[in-house]
Amino acid sequence: MKIRNKFVTLIALGVVIFFKNYVIVIGQTKPVLVALNKTDATLAIINPATMKVTAKVPTGDSPHEVVLSADGKTAFVANYGAQTPGNSLSVIDLATAKELRRVDLSPLFRPHGIQMIGGKLYFTAETNRMIARYDPAANKVDWLMGSGQNATHMIAVSADEKKFYTTNIGSDSVTAFEFQNVPPAASKITHIPVGKQPEAIDISPDGKEVWAGLNVDGMIEVVDTAALKSKEKINIGGRPYRVKFTPDGKAVVCTMPASKELLIIDSVSRKELKRIKLESAPLGIVFSANGKTAFVSAGQPDVVLKIDLDTGEVTGRVETGKVPDGIAVAGI
Repeated sequence: MKIRNKFVTLIALGVVIFFKNYVIVIGQTKPVLVALNKTDATLAIINPATMKVTAKVPTGDSPHEVVLSADGKTAFVANYGAQTPGNSLSVIDLATAKELRRVDLSPLFRPHGIQMIGGKLYFTAETNRMIARYDPAANKVDWLMGSGQNATHMIAVSADEKKFYTTNIGSDSVTAFEFQNVPPAASKITHIPVGKQPEAIDISPDGKEVWAGLNVDGMIEVVDTAALKSKEKINIGGRPYRVKFTPDGKAVVCTMPASKELLIIDSVSRKELKRIKLESAPLGIVFSANGKTAFVSAGQPDVVLKIDLDTGEVTGRVETGKVPDGIAVAGI
């Protein structure tokens, strides 16, 4: 009788646990990883747990950057173009693996840096020297602002959604856009001189610093967002293709294509914490929510890697297509 009662209790407990887990699961974003293949002009949809490609979706020519909607169901792709400048965004439903629409951005060309903020998509238009905003609900570009700088390429956004920072490769500058209200109308624009050919950019979670990677100088330049000026340069001995703060803000991870490694820097002391050697040249990088796992697109050979940042171990890899670059993750 006691054994039977214990068995019934365990069954009941199991049902409760299963029910609670089920509620949690349906309330969360489904885990999904996506990577863009520039040469193939496709978006690969990847299961981040198994590191298997579940589908591929055609995009516009030479897609460079991608972001996901807040619910992780929709991908927005900047079709940068190869020899001919691109002028479109691909809006892709991940559940059906289909392009819902291709947004004609004319007369804007070379869309690149891309961020989803408050349900709207902000992106750079490199050829036009400006940033713009696309409203998916209205299916139109509803706002533009010029940078006046050459090759406005990447974008970083503060947590309060009021400050934008762009790297301008051709003008050796970072531009700060400070909006006084939302949607943006009145604004302040400041051009901050930095070193040679800034491209990679990210903003610290507390919004106090912007880190920009210098392609020619082999350094990271740190910008004080309160003073709106450069405060420090960190010599890392090579070009950082991307510079990304971990979610907790304690470290910055740089993808270093030339040396085929990830460089991890303490964000406070500026000291090197670790270098992780890889089989390929790392390009794009995103993190799991807890910051312990990095997903990295890499070339030569072309793969997407899953990396344990604590141990430096590559725990998964998958071939997604030719020249994977832009990458995004949700729900993990």
